[in-house]
Amino acid sequence: MQGGPAVSHKPAWLVRWQPARVVNGSPLLLTITPPQKLAALSGKWLEHEIFFYFDAPSKTWRGLAGASLETKPAKYPLTLTGKTKSGREVSFQREISVGKAKYRQISVTVPKQYTQPSPEQQKEIAEEQELKHKVLPVVSPEREWKGRFLPPATAPISDVFGTARVFNGETQSVHQGLDFGVPSGTPVHAINTGTVILAQPLFFEGNMVVIDHGQGLLTLYMHLSKLEVKQGDSVKRGEEIALSGGTGRATGPHLHLAVRWQGVYLDPATLLGLKIQ
Repeated sequence: MQGGPAVSHKPAWLVRWQPARVVNGSPLLLTITPPQKLAALSGKWLEHEIFFYFDAPSKTWRGLAGASLETKPAKYPLTLTGKTKSGREVSFQREISVGKAKYRQISVTVPKQYTQPSPEQQKEIAEEQELKHKVLPVVSPEREWKGRFLPPATAPISDVFGTARVFNGETQSVHQGLDFGVPSGTPVHAINTGTVILAQPLFFEGNMVVIDHGQGLLTLYMHLSKLEVKQGDSVKRGEEIALSGGTGRATGPHLHLAVRWQGVYLDPATLLGLKIQ
């Protein structure tokens, strides 16, 4: 009896991510199970390079990515390129859908200097912009973060990511972080392990600490009353780095946490909610 055509049982790539629904402004954790053992894996999504690390217990490759607030709802191809131990290159492509998030709008009253700065203040702002343009685009290839990201303080959320803010009657910015309603002097903790790349007062941000967690991931802590770390310090997840306050453009004491990935601001609440072993 003549048999039918041979059936290929070639193993396939398995690509998973969380959160399950990705929206504009969302970070995502990619988990890749390749069809064979790899010595290295890299990826590209939304024109950003994705750094993967091998998680031995699960035998998967993991990497962080993100969609900016400006990302339009659509399907975007994730391109994966791996190298086997023999040096052979393998590749795979999978589309990831990005939906549109619903963000709110609020009105805020702040001192006039923060909406109509004087010439001297404008000069200060310009100098600080130059500093931020040097520091914030850093992409360190080595991963320092490990495991889940922990909240920087135990407190209710007073404002969420993506809120359009109308300062003194004018829409001037979109809230690119997560606000914790804490009184001045509350201990602020690093949400994961990394290296301090900035710790100083700035005009809008007030006293600010920026931590580089590696692979393009930065966290920013603003409006602090006291800095307890300096540039170049290594900090562990959960380590106290500052005390909260109301410095800079703030309506009162609170902690503003921002997450920046390869130049893109992402929703800290989503990052804190990722289930990472």
